[in-house]
Amino acid sequence: MIRISMSLPKEVLTEFDEVLEKRGYNSRSKGIRDALKDYILRYQWMNEMEGERIGILAVIYDHGYTGVMEDLTDIQHDFREYISAVMHIHMTKKYCLEVITLKGNIKYIRDLTEKIMSLKGVEHAKLTTTDLKE
Repeated sequence: MIRISMSLPKEVLTEFDEVLEKRGYNSRSKGIRDALKDYILRYQWMNEMEGERIGILAVIYDHGYTGVMEDLTDIQHDFREYISAVMHIHMTKKYCLEVITLKGNIKYIRDLTEKIMSLKGVEHAKLTTTDLKE
């Protein structure tokens, strides 16, 4: 077993501890291990997909973060042939949600998703896809 340390905003740790308590965890370390395993499995699942897909990418971001809206727009323009529609929702004074509908080869959808996920100011991004059934 290897020990690590990490820095988190206080509110994230508080929310995490609340989830752990509700789920019956006795150990924060066990909760972090399970969360990391889930993250790894999702990444592996996303990378094992092949072929033509249809789906949505839900993105929550801090619209006040300098440059995030421009970066999102630039990425969407770069991948415009895979984007069918974008819906923008003002969630709170601070946060916006964009729901991006996608269709095309998963290689490009995955690339778009990873570029958006890596942007500073993006708080959360989740891709959901399915096969294009004929």
